[in-house]
Amino acid sequence: MLLLNIDYVPGKEFDALGLVKGTVVQSKNFGKDFMAGMKTLVGGEIVGYTEMLVEARQIATKRMVDEAEALGADAVVNVRYGSSSVMQGAAEVITYGTAVRFK
Repeated sequence: MLLLNIDYVPGKEFDALGLVKGTVVQSKNFGKDFMAGMKTLVGGEIVGYTEMLVEARQIATKRMVDEAEALGADAVVNVRYGSSSVMQGAAEVITYGTAVRFK
């Protein structure tokens, strides 16, 4: 599945099939969350949260691709990501775009 964050595919004509999206709410375990809290005292990257968001983006992207494949899409254009804090230690990640089929 071709994923692009531009609204066209160079050299290809296509029909738009519709909006597709994937979402996940991801959290860290208590131990890692506690250690992340300690890290805020000294500064620096909170690796546990970075890993959590990377994993959440991968899951959300796969869910979007699965939805696009169910529509018979060849690609998803104009792909975007968003995230928000749902509660302490948990974040929602959403990815969305337009599923397209090449002519």
